[in-house]
Amino acid sequence: MGVIIGMDPHKRSATNEAIDERGTVLTKARFNTDKDGYRAMLAAGRRFADRVWAVEGCNGIGKHLAHRLVHYGETVFDVPTKLSAQVRVFATGNGRKTDPVDAHSVALAALHAPNLRRVEVDDDLLVMGMLADRREELGRARTQTLNRLHRLLLVLIPGGAKPFLSAAQGRAMVAKVKPRDLPGKTRRRLVVELIGELEAIDRKIKALKKELTAVVQDRGSTLLELPGIGPTNAARLLADVGDIRRFGNRDRFTSGNGTAPLDASSGQQQRHRLSRAGNRRINRALHIMAVVQLRRPGEGRTYFDARKNAGMASMMAMRVLKRRLSNVVYARMLADQLRRETASPGGHLGNDSDSSAADSHPNIDSSDKPLPGPATTKPRTDLAAVS
Repeated sequence: MGVIIGMDPHKRSATNEAIDERGTVLTKARFNTDKDGYRAMLAAGRRFADRVWAVEGCNGIGKHLAHRLVHYGETVFDVPTKLSAQVRVFATGNGRKTDPVDAHSVALAALHAPNLRRVEVDDDLLVMGMLADRREELGRARTQTLNRLHRLLLVLIPGGAKPFLSAAQGRAMVAKVKPRDLPGKTRRRLVVELIGELEAIDRKIKALKKELTAVVQDRGSTLLELPGIGPTNAARLLADVGDIRRFGNRDRFTSGNGTAPLDASSGQQQRHRLSRAGNRRINRALHIMAVVQLRRPGEGRTYFDARKNAGMASMMAMRVLKRRLSNVVYARMLADQLRRETASPGGHLGNDSDSSAADSHPNIDSSDKPLPGPATTKPRTDLAAVS
């Protein structure tokens, strides 16, 4: 990799350390992240002709610097925070955590770790990520506004309002209330203001849903055809996954999103435990997908019931269903990407991968193992898409 420039990024500063292929420290420096600081950082890095940048947390605090470096034609690799933390634990200095130590750990992690993800900037995916973030913010704002509205209505109207209250229903309720005292009049005025805020948020959510649907479909994705995936979660999956082929197989994808259980066996006791690792936003999208499929008849519900009838606890059956749905999403995203890259007027590639939550084999197979392994091919009965 030549010279590796490890970076410990922060909001207003970044500490860099350059090492060669033998791990010898070449330079150390701290830069501000404003225009002048970034210009000095780039000039210092370009002193080395054969260089790559290793930035910690390119999906988090290091995102702004990583994308800026890519914009200027630099090669950037994403070093996961947990990986650099493991390097720091075994370093000298009693595990002290300082910015120079962190930069050194990031550089060493990039030197010795294979298959680090190269940071690439895709404008469409950036837009999807921003819109998905905005939709989640609006959802939280709506919940907060509705909670404030319920608190006031409980005092203004005996018994309050029903839990799932729309703005129109709230306006109809408050129209019948005519308090005479000053606190009651003030409370009613605040309720009207909150209903107006709720209506404004609902309009923004409706417009944003339409925009998200358009950008997902323009990307050529068919994730919206899967039951339980709406525009927000489809955009979240596309934005956070990026190139689906960076996961070697579906087992690595489940390991990356936390739906693969962790082996916690000891001696003769064979057991697994819930994984808290992986991308939690993708995990949440898969959880919502599973919950929606359990609300209506279909293969997802049938698969869940079959697991329970076999003696599996409800929570464990839910985890197994999420794992199976992760396989469905992986197959669909892989097929969509191949179709987008090879589409021609004469036709496009189809999806002959597993596309169902239900499996033709009732027993747990290699896809249910806690850790990813080599992909194996098994004959399977063709099943329709999850419904």
